[in-house]
Amino acid sequence: MSVHSKLDRWRNVSRFLTARLSDYGQLFSIEVAETRARVMRELLALVALAVGGMFTLSFLCVALIATAWGTPYFLAVVWGVAAAWFLMSIVALMVVRSQRPAQSFGLLKDEMRADLETIKEALK
Repeated sequence: MSVHSKLDRWRNVSRFLTARLSDYGQLFSIEVAETRARVMRELLALVALAVGGMFTLSFLCVALIATAWGTPYFLAVVWGVAAAWFLMSIVALMVVRSQRPAQSFGLLKDEMRADLETIKEALK
């Protein structure tokens, strides 16, 4: 293989990489936006879980204190409220656990991996 043909191949590879660089920039900005949205969704779910847990504990404490008082209707209401908050906490936990962790920048990695394979094939 002559030096001239090697230089031509490297020149073609550099043109290819230069052309793909702008695509990588656009793909990076899209992936950043998607990652930001996913993080916000997970953060909101975790906040709901924390608030639900705090309310569950507070109403559970109120229910335990109210147990000392003798009215059966009052106790039913207090325990009902505590059970409702407990249910909400369980639902929030299930929502958080059902979300599978996503790979950040997976599409960008796949594109770069495919381009590296293309470059390897071009340099053979």
